[in-house]
Amino acid sequence: TVTQGIAELRDGLLKRLRNQRGVNAEDILITSGVSGALTLAFMALINPEDEVLIPDPAFVSYKHLVNFCSGKPVFIDTYPDFQLTAARIQPCLTKKSKVLVMNSPANPTGIMCTSRDIKDIADLAKKHNLLVISDEIYHDFDYHHDFESIGRYYEKTLVLDGFSKSFAATGWRIGYAAGPAHIIREMIKLQQYTFVCAPAPAQYAIAKSLDTDLSKYIASYKKKRDMMYDGLKDNFRIVKPDGAFYFFPQAPWGNDEEFVASAIKKNLLVIPGSVFSEHNTHFRISYAASEETINRGIDILNSLTQR
Repeated sequence: TVTQGIAELRDGLLKRLRNQRGVNAEDILITSGVSGALTLAFMALINPEDEVLIPDPAFVSYKHLVNFCSGKPVFIDTYPDFQLTAARIQPCLTKKSKVLVMNSPANPTGIMCTSRDIKDIADLAKKHNLLVISDEIYHDFDYHHDFESIGRYYEKTLVLDGFSKSFAATGWRIGYAAGPAHIIREMIKLQQYTFVCAPAPAQYAIAKSLDTDLSKYIASYKKKRDMMYDGLKDNFRIVKPDGAFYFFPQAPWGNDEEFVASAIKKNLLVIPGSVFSEHNTHFRISYAASEETINRGIDILNSLTQR
């Protein structure tokens, strides 16, 4: 199997990026999931002491991969509304700033960047010659049809995406990186001597499935989001997500680990916010579950609001 990925899948994805997101990527690499794409991208781009701007909170791997590559994570505090904006990024910039990581819709908050913020961030990135890594793994889970890729507005963007979430194919390990040809070229070299290639059978299967209609599945997740928000909004400080399938409420008492421990004692698994953040005040809920499970979870969480 070709290290870069089979031509049918590469061509299909480049076409989708152009037609659906307005992203004219120079080249593309099929990777072992978005985690594989992140690993290769950071290895290709980060030199010792390079600063990588990361929203706080954010997906767990970003910080650790930067440290693994001897870079320096710089956290952009997005509390309390979790919106990533140019105004919040600006004070974090230094002469060593090299990469900005974006994730919209975001894990763990479900919050999406607005169109205005995307354009402002693109302008800021251009002004400071930043490379933007845009993790768009949740882009299909867009409940108000507001999603935009920064790759549409800024050519120094590396778009990362995959099928673990939208196709419920977590174990298939199919993702991709699309963007500037010189970066993709170096990532291909690294993949040749590490992952070798993404799983071949899954590449052929995904290539045949790119036009799958996901609308009924996305509608069911929107319904679950609304159920959870309506069930928790009166007892928790909670921001209603625009996409993905997470909530990131503030713990009503104690720190995140104390509250999560009390939930686990009731057989409810939620994740401490400090896994995703430099703060220890919130916790993450996933509503990728049945409606019955969601209703049980709502009841348990509401019962725990008083210590």
